[in-house]
Amino acid sequence: MHISHIVPWLVVPLLATASLLGLSGPAHAADGDPVVRVGTEGTYPPFTYVDPRSQQLTGFDVEVIKAVAKKAGWQLKFVQSPFDAIFPALDAHRIDVIANQITINPEREARYLFTQPYTYSHGVIVTSADNDDIKTLADLKGRTAGESETSNWAQVARDAGAKVKSVDQFAQAAALLVQGRVDAVVNDNIAVLDYLASTGSTKIKIRRDVEGEVSKQALAFRKSDKALRDQAEKALAELRADGTLRKISEKYFSADVTVPNSGKVKVKGSDTRNTAEVVRDSAWPMLRGVIVGTIPLTVISFLVGMVIALAAALARMSANPLLRLPSRFYISVIRGTPLLVQLFIVFYGLPEIGLKIPSYPAAIIALSLNVGGYAAEIIRASILSVPRGQYEAATTIGMDYAQSMRRIILPQAARIAVPPLSNTLLSLVKDTSLASVVLVPELLRKATDAASSSTEFLPVYAFAALYYWIICWLISLAQNRVEARLERFAV
Repeated sequence: MHISHIVPWLVVPLLATASLLGLSGPAHAADGDPVVRVGTEGTYPPFTYVDPRSQQLTGFDVEVIKAVAKKAGWQLKFVQSPFDAIFPALDAHRIDVIANQITINPEREARYLFTQPYTYSHGVIVTSADNDDIKTLADLKGRTAGESETSNWAQVARDAGAKVKSVDQFAQAAALLVQGRVDAVVNDNIAVLDYLASTGSTKIKIRRDVEGEVSKQALAFRKSDKALRDQAEKALAELRADGTLRKISEKYFSADVTVPNSGKVKVKGSDTRNTAEVVRDSAWPMLRGVIVGTIPLTVISFLVGMVIALAAALARMSANPLLRLPSRFYISVIRGTPLLVQLFIVFYGLPEIGLKIPSYPAAIIALSLNVGGYAAEIIRASILSVPRGQYEAATTIGMDYAQSMRRIILPQAARIAVPPLSNTLLSLVKDTSLASVVLVPELLRKATDAASSSTEFLPVYAFAALYYWIICWLISLAQNRVEARLERFAV
């Protein structure tokens, strides 16, 4: 089949995918209220986390932004994001505001707009219970600290001379501290108190407060969204005046952290379940992640990727350099760059040139292109593995190139290609776990939500691994049946 015969089949699924695309930006609900997209981790209790019972996003910051929205006349759409991707999401117009205990500092003020602070807190140095060597920030020099790479606390640790080991959330940093993989963690005192109250851990302790000024947290907006920031500013002033901010704060902390010198903070603990309860409660959310994220991404990306792969393989074998050279370049780029980088380019990079693709389509495009690049070489090798005599026999009975490829060569090549293409499909199932970085709520994202609030990393991630294994096992069974059916093309 010549490449010209493949193009129509390639265009159809690509157009179908393109129909899902849309320019992301400010939207309006049916009643005219603006829909404001709120970026938040959902893995930073007690400020923003998924309630283990209701599976709803909750926390101090979540309640504050909901109260702001009610005053400002907004309708909210929450978008969960890893902290290190939250500012790129704001820059790429994926979200409109960040509500995630964003500390105001000069570097951020140069790039973003902030409201007046709605939280006043201070940092603390956390060490393992048996570590008496680290008592001040100065003692961090030459030591290793576990921090979220783009957080304010990471910069505090670096300024003190520490080597920062990057983590996604405080619960992971605490786990590294318990395991002896880092020497200390610098973080918000309230987050640390919540961790201690939730886990009852005696393996880590707060060594002392971070010297210096009290840190101030506020809502963050793009520089171009001054009107939106001003609406939030006005709403916060009203909430402070009528006592709403104080009530929300006292609900979580038994103190008013929305003003300086709030007094002694008491945290009840956002998650006090035992291991069995954590596993039971996380089963359905993770299965839902499989149903709405992992499986659709796998099926659509594989089908589109196979069409791309067949077109690229035939173009790679063409004598026409206008087809062969672009195909070779595409395959080289895909195989020579990490999938994570490809996802970031499609989702966060393309908006810089005006192409804003929503989360699911962006993930599908990146995954499909990745599958196409690898599968193209599998298909090409399978076609070349068909004995030359099959081409000659087809020509002898009067078949042209397209007919011989469709009726003789490709069926035999398919039998050869099934095992390696099945491996590509199995890899794709696991590669969908990277889609969480482009804000897709797939299986691993749901597992991370459960693990971060409970700190039960081993049982939760083992359960997630079981889901992935079951999917891959079912694919392997299907592979065996496909191979058996294709045996009829053996010569």
